Amino acid sequence: MCFQKIHCTLYILLYTEKSMNTILILLAILVIFAYFFRREIKEKVAPNKEKNYKIDDKFNADKVSRQKEIDQLLSKIGKNGLDDLSEKDRKRLDELSKM
Repeated sequence: MCFQKIHCTLYILLYTEKSMNTILILLAILVIFAYFFRREIKEKVAPNKEKNYKIDDKFNADKVSRQKEIDQLLSKIGKNGLDDLSEKDRKRLDELSKM
């Protein structure tokens, strides 16, 4: 009876040791693959926004920026009237309205 308990205990220890070795080997292989494919993994996880920036995206971003600037100038006119705009603001509003 005692011999069986020792045998079972040794079997469990050896089995868990083999499992642990297998897990460590798989983990090492995973680390090696992650090292060699790190650029692809990085591109999947956090893609480079500048690389994927298209001409349409740039045009739309510029358009939104211009519209915000026009809105600021028009709100300044709405509060205090056209006479409150500086010469620089008037020129900029003319430039933006021509685009």
